[in-house]
Amino acid sequence: QVQLVESGGGLVQAGGSLRLSCAASGRTFSNYAMGWFRQAPGKEREFVAAISWSGGSTYYAGSVKGRFTISGDNAKNTVYLQMNSLKPEDTAVYYCAAAPEALWDLTPFAWDYWGQGTQVTVSS
Repeated sequence: QVQLVESGGGLVQAGGSLRLSCAASGRTFSNYAMGWFRQAPGKEREFVAAISWSGGSTYYAGSVKGRFTISGDNAKNTVYLQMNSLKPEDTAVYYCAAAPEALWDLTPFAWDYWGQGTQVTVSS
């Protein structure tokens, strides 16, 4: 059974930092991309960042580029999202997701597996 378990969310002031973790288990993810999405109240779930397990390539939404960094530890099957210079508009539930590397795109529908989400709240 595939499981993605997020951790690291919390409350932080604007300008602060948080690091989210996503521990993956239940299958081999070597040919998968791992991604982060977020969903704010009343809004659609949106793409934040993704990383290729095999090649290490990374991709970011324009709104977080330069502030967020996605990375992975293959030995631990864990993906991280380092979030710096946080803004109130970054407030959302953050979800970890996994999709076959050849099939993923920026929409949530392309991703096969999801975590339960972790709340990030940025106060002004």
